[in-house]
Amino acid sequence: MNELSYLLQVIVALSIVYVWVFRFDNIVLEFKQYELSDLTRNFVGAAKIALSTLLVAGIWFPPLVLMSSMAMAVLMVFAQLAHFKVKNPWIKHVPSFILLICSLLIAGIAAEVI
Repeated sequence: MNELSYLLQVIVALSIVYVWVFRFDNIVLEFKQYELSDLTRNFVGAAKIALSTLLVAGIWFPPLVLMSSMAMAVLMVFAQLAHFKVKNPWIKHVPSFILLICSLLIAGIAAEVI
């Protein structure tokens, strides 16, 4: 089960880095659509990148995994709420929903519930 967690940790981390670093222009447009400030956007981005780093570091230092995956799941819940707020089509909900599920699976494995 640890191998699944490691794989999911890397997938979540790489997905976050890809979106928040290489597709940042889309993030800027989305946060404008959500009517959220640049400060909020920058805080969320920094938090997601930091949590991604902790998830990867958690492969070698497992105590980091539970709290970072739970925090990432919370951010993904808020992403879902933002999509609902602006009534985005369902396809726009899919990436953050998948990352939410992955984060919850990682947390479940780390907590030895799964």
